[in-house]
Amino acid sequence: MSTASTATGADGPVPPPRASVPGAGATPAFDGTAAAEPPVAGVDRAGVDRAGWPVGVPVAEPAEPVVADVEPGRVRWDPAERRARASQSFWTALVGVPAIFSVLRLGVEAGGELQTTLLLVANVGPVNLLAGFLTTAARLLSTGMVAVFALGAVLAVGANQLPPGTRRRPLFARWADLTPAWVVLASFLLALITWPLLYLPLLLPAFAAAFQLRPGRLHERVLPRLLMIVALLAGYAWLLLPTLRDAGRQGVLLVLALLAVPPLLALFVAGPLPGLVIRPLASVTEVAVLAMLVWAAVPVISTPVLPLTVTTVGAESGPTEDVRGHVITTDDVNMVILQERGGVRYVPVDLVRAQVLCPSEEELPRYRLRIRDFHVEDSLLEGMGRRVRPVHRIDAACRIPG
Repeated sequence: MSTASTATGADGPVPPPRASVPGAGATPAFDGTAAAEPPVAGVDRAGVDRAGWPVGVPVAEPAEPVVADVEPGRVRWDPAERRARASQSFWTALVGVPAIFSVLRLGVEAGGELQTTLLLVANVGPVNLLAGFLTTAARLLSTGMVAVFALGAVLAVGANQLPPGTRRRPLFARWADLTPAWVVLASFLLALITWPLLYLPLLLPAFAAAFQLRPGRLHERVLPRLLMIVALLAGYAWLLLPTLRDAGRQGVLLVLALLAVPPLLALFVAGPLPGLVIRPLASVTEVAVLAMLVWAAVPVISTPVLPLTVTTVGAESGPTEDVRGHVITTDDVNMVILQERGGVRYVPVDLVRAQVLCPSEEELPRYRLRIRDFHVEDSLLEGMGRRVRPVHRIDAACRIPG
């Protein structure tokens, strides 16, 4: 028996390369099994390498070929890669949209003028910008998230009824599958405290759709289930009956529809959809949600970041003038005011006689309706704040145009 030569390395003798590794010479068949391989020289039946290969070191076995039925000319994406792409797009939209909106708001408030925009950027800190965005755009953000999760859950249940591999899952369905339940609950809680009371009933069908809550889950038997549904609807009617009566007297049909229809819709919104309507509905809903967000983003972008004030300017013994606008900054020499009708005005501090805070036109109420001492156009957060600090009387200077 001949002795195989070995190379000497820094850590001792190194086994020479093997003539063949078990499985290396085997040609895999089309069915995934390996053909018979020739015997390896220098290896006995017990598997001991006589050429110096360390005993007990595992030898990698060849992987079985993965055979997949893929249509000609079509690339098959890995499901894990699809989920990673959907998750990346979702979180990119969630983080990038607020940042874009914040920059756009400064440009719109500056009237599109470059120098005024730069002045606002230099004096409006990121904390103030973030606070202004959260107080005005949290409603828009929660609306988009609630719509995506509700529609995504409905589309996901319908897509699960389709044969596997026939169609690609809709985008909203993939987002709903990847989002943790606590994020969905957080979006509904954010909407609960930021939406006006007039639109809060819309959360009932959205919540039922997002979590697929059917009436059958209340109770197994039909009669107790019906009694529970009637009790819930009766409690809802008792809560809103005075408001519905006042809305009927004033002839506000939109308010009546927004308060009365959503609870009934919540009973039938959950459940799978027919397979024929899933793909068209997915395309329509994606475009509709995008259009809704764009439509709702217009007032958000145009909402001022700085408070609206009326500053009385004039000498001590001379006439005075009311400057209506937003105070950008104040130093020892001048007060810089972005006027409501455009332009930046530098007012000497010595000439400032008075200053009052004024509401904007968007803050003025349109309906004379209340829900249990809360105005229908106020959110729960705003309603609780008005109880702590009741609305003060608007100063007469606020009614004078600048």
